[in-house]
Amino acid sequence: MKENTNSKAAHPCFDEKARHAHARVHLPVAPNCNIQCNYCNRQFDCVNESRPGVTSTLLKPFQAFEYFKALNDKLDNLSVVGIAGPGDPFANAPESMETMQRIKAVFPEKIFCISTNGLNLFPYIDQLAEVGVSHVTITINAIDPDITAKVYKWVRFEKKVYRGREAAEILLKQQLKCIPALKAAGITVKINSVIMPGINDEHLEEVARVCAELGADVINCIPMIAAKGTAFEDMDQPDSKMVFKTRIQVSKHMKVMSHCARCRADAAGLLGKDLSDTHVMLREFANRQPFEEEERPYVAVATREGLLVNMHLGEATKFYIFRQSPKGFQMVEERQAPPAGSGDNRWIDLAKLFADCRALLVSGVGENPKAIIGSCGIRVIEMTGLIDEGLEGVYNNKPIRCIAKQDAFRCGSNCKGNAQGCA
Repeated sequence: MKENTNSKAAHPCFDEKARHAHARVHLPVAPNCNIQCNYCNRQFDCVNESRPGVTSTLLKPFQAFEYFKALNDKLDNLSVVGIAGPGDPFANAPESMETMQRIKAVFPEKIFCISTNGLNLFPYIDQLAEVGVSHVTITINAIDPDITAKVYKWVRFEKKVYRGREAAEILLKQQLKCIPALKAAGITVKINSVIMPGINDEHLEEVARVCAELGADVINCIPMIAAKGTAFEDMDQPDSKMVFKTRIQVSKHMKVMSHCARCRADAAGLLGKDLSDTHVMLREFANRQPFEEEERPYVAVATREGLLVNMHLGEATKFYIFRQSPKGFQMVEERQAPPAGSGDNRWIDLAKLFADCRALLVSGVGENPKAIIGSCGIRVIEMTGLIDEGLEGVYNNKPIRCIAKQDAFRCGSNCKGNAQGCA
């Protein structure tokens, strides 16, 4: 079992020492936003940009749960589950809450956090505490309505759109009342403030002072990124001197976070050292279709002798089929693999063969067959070791410690192919 990491020290955004040891994942289940920031451009399909508001794809709650399970198998140090967009979690409250509830029910030891603009946060604070959210970040860029009005194009609150100072006053009222309410619920509060030269750079000390008086624990002053297609795209970005000065000023009132990586809405891995292949996993799980577990009682295994997971998908000519019973895991039958040589049709036929299986255990698999089989709702798990350990992972959500590591398998290295891809 993985060690229980549910502690403040294990959150890499709230404790700098944790950033080198504890990984986090942002689940992109919240596409809609209820405000329009003048510095924000949410491009959903950009894998080359590393900034808040972008993701390579979107997930539904059940897809996010399955993705998280697979990522938890892959990362031994995955401690934190967060929702940070690409829009706002509470402009997508049903999806955000369902995602956290699904994961919390199976992984109660994880740390749960939310990053929000705070506009629609207040009604959900009790639910957040109930589901076990321990850390909440609110982006507050000013506490003066006249300055706030310069930052936002519009605010949509209770199905009505507001602009200018009226919008700013509504947003500030909702944001500020959340801080003491979160603290009363036992939730750690971080304030994010985007440094915008000429707009709020001289005002953020006041933001820190007011938020500290309300009970906020830590503040993160983030240099603005001049994103293309926004009202502030031509604004000069804050230089290092401005950032340093701002952090010194706000530190008079509150602890300062100075190691922010300005994470994407689909970030995964250590802070500042995101995994490079998560966009492939995200696309795979985004294609998953929902199913009832009763409809898929089996797990298929690529194995030579029925004890170990030790065959690459491309070399397996048959698969052992297991199920869970009151007496433990039982092998129920063998199924013959479709013949090689038919290209992608082979993986489509294989997916049909496993239509009643919830997972497939293999020692290695190419990206293409994994994506095709995964799109049919079958969880493809790469691992080596005892079959029972893989089955424990699938049926009982136990960590699979012998999961294949990145670059441990190279196509053609463990099978009889020519390294040109599976056929």
